[in-house]
Amino acid sequence: MDLKPPAWDLFRAFLTVMREGSLSSAARMLGTTQPTMSRQVAALEASLGVKLFTRSRDGLLPTEAALRLVPAAEAMAAAGDMALRAVSGKTEEERGTVRLTASVVVGSEVLPSILTDIRAIHPALSVELVLSNRNDDLLRGDADIAVRMVRPTQGALIAKRAGRIEVGLYAHRAYLKGRTVPRQIEDLREHVLIGYDRELAYAQILERLGLSTTRDMFAFRSDNEIAQLAALRAGFGIAPCQLGIARRNKSLVPILHSAFVFPMEVWMVMHRDSKANRRIRLLFDELVQRVSAYAQESARDT
Repeated sequence: MDLKPPAWDLFRAFLTVMREGSLSSAARMLGTTQPTMSRQVAALEASLGVKLFTRSRDGLLPTEAALRLVPAAEAMAAAGDMALRAVSGKTEEERGTVRLTASVVVGSEVLPSILTDIRAIHPALSVELVLSNRNDDLLRGDADIAVRMVRPTQGALIAKRAGRIEVGLYAHRAYLKGRTVPRQIEDLREHVLIGYDRELAYAQILERLGLSTTRDMFAFRSDNEIAQLAALRAGFGIAPCQLGIARRNKSLVPILHSAFVFPMEVWMVMHRDSKANRRIRLLFDELVQRVSAYAQESARDT
């Protein structure tokens, strides 16, 4: 095996092929040609002394060696992105890019208006927003700031509690038309429920309230919370929703709020080393203040 480390562009080609599933799609993503992508993957294989892909009727299939290589390649990509953000503006300036990660619902339903207001005050700031329900690793440089529903335990991170976001059950008025509104938890068994496919978080919440559920109880199943929210707004059935989000739609009716309002703490998190970076600290402080205000407004709906 060649002991000289392969160039980053070879790892980038490999990672893009893994994500896109084909050489042609990866080439389009990187703005190059399929033969170039093929040569880069082959060069990486030769340098590492392993086979990374095999061909099949369905396209390229990653080998076990490829799957083992993915975390390291992703770490390299994160480090490269972090380096670009680092030089996008001086540490003492407000100008530059900050990478922010948040859950799918918070990132799509709560943060856009907040970031719009912040951008109006600080027009030199640019934001990269990553929507993911997994906790991106700030220690590895996946993001500069994270909005999390669980307090991190790593000592190298700064975490500030921004409040408590509350979730309740709701139904659209169109769904409730001609139906009896549930008066107790057990009544939910007689209704159309919107819930999970494989993710168990919603089921765990209901179980805390004394209602054991199975996947088959949900007539609409999706692990994407935006899809669940869309089904709720369309009148498909009963689903959980943040109180602050539900308040925007007067057609959404609270269900069993006297028995069921589930609180989730929300935390702003950044790496301790980012404290001296003005633009990161600026966005961090603004988010703490504005998400806290959102949480307080939501709580008044209970």
